[in-house]
Amino acid sequence: MYLSLSDWTSRKAVGPGRAQAVAFKASPTVIALGVVSMLTDISSESVAAVLPLYITSALGLSMVAYGFFEGMNQSVSSVVRIAAGYAADRSKRPKPIAAAGYGLSMAARAGLLFATGFGGILAVIGLDRIGKGIRTAPRDAMIQHASQPEHLARSFGLHRLLDTVGATLGPLLAFVVLLLVPGDYRMVFVISLGAAVLGVAVLALVVPDRRLDAPAASGPDEGQTTGAPSPKLRELVRGPLGRVLLAAGFLGLVTIGDGFIYLALLEQGQLDARWFPLMFVGTNAFFLLLAVPMGRLADKTSRAGIFVLGHLALAGAYLCAGAGNSLVYVLLALALLGVFYAATDGVLAAMAGQLAPAGATSTAIGTAQTVVAVARLVASTGFGVVWILLGSTGAMLIAAGLLLVLVPAAWMLVLRPGSRAVPGRRAA
Repeated sequence: MYLSLSDWTSRKAVGPGRAQAVAFKASPTVIALGVVSMLTDISSESVAAVLPLYITSALGLSMVAYGFFEGMNQSVSSVVRIAAGYAADRSKRPKPIAAAGYGLSMAARAGLLFATGFGGILAVIGLDRIGKGIRTAPRDAMIQHASQPEHLARSFGLHRLLDTVGATLGPLLAFVVLLLVPGDYRMVFVISLGAAVLGVAVLALVVPDRRLDAPAASGPDEGQTTGAPSPKLRELVRGPLGRVLLAAGFLGLVTIGDGFIYLALLEQGQLDARWFPLMFVGTNAFFLLLAVPMGRLADKTSRAGIFVLGHLALAGAYLCAGAGNSLVYVLLALALLGVFYAATDGVLAAMAGQLAPAGATSTAIGTAQTVVAVARLVASTGFGVVWILLGSTGAMLIAAGLLLVLVPAAWMLVLRPGSRAVPGRRAA
């Protein structure tokens, strides 16, 4: 048996033989950031849950247009992720940068109340995605700094759990509003704005403004210090972190937007369109249940291994969406999609942060998120074209087949025998 990249980083942080000896303690900072993310996700996901149907049905746009829109959501945020992470590392003050990102998203929610037509909504959503791109890496750097190194993926899992509570409540609120008042998207936007304002308030008043180069508080917030200057971007892509980024990029090329999966399930399962927002709820419910257990499993076994194998669940969701024609396949697809997010979202951030050079935590996390976002832009845009040419079934089956081919390649890239995180690392 050989050590994975994540095994080495966990042991390096606490010393040989101590990884299992330190009890997990939930950091107050991680919890507070989780509450901020929960409120923000109530805001964003209540809107996201109605956009696919709104674009393809109410506005009558094609699947190619929707694919571009999905990709645009990813790419706009990716433009600023690395820059925001670099700024946080240079200033050693991630909270003000994260607050700027959350503030932009709050402004975008207000803009939805006044935007008219597809162009206006597209511009507002673009502003929201820029805000997301600015806040994500600095926020994850704060989580990293406040967490116990040996339980890093579990801490990210705890944050994602709270985040997913919001991602579950948002679509549920949208469903209830549209059920009671059909077609009243404005009411959904008002609820979205209120949740965004609360999220910014919690961030400003509750989350501590700690420097990344200062020792974290004792107890649950004990973490790592990052006093070295931020390295250049090219230094981040060397060694084990570079292999993780490459694997994440390859897998991202066949990771399409959730909206495509839900639209295919709607078509295959012959469901009424009014149930569409509940598909977001179903996926997030499974993510909610599995986020912490999957993070704990990644810490105890292999973060890189859990991340790569999690994409098998995504392939299963594609197969269900492409070949299933009953409610059973719908539920199975939502469950597998939840497993995928639990195994990859927080785990990738944990890996990038642990493998980052000293003083580059935010930049490394932002780089990993940018690689995935750009790859998903290509995937979503291309998938829209394939959908038009072959239909939902053919497109989903092709995506599943490609992913099943890439998973073994990614596994060999980051977990192959003989792969070394540092000189002298030995098999065990």
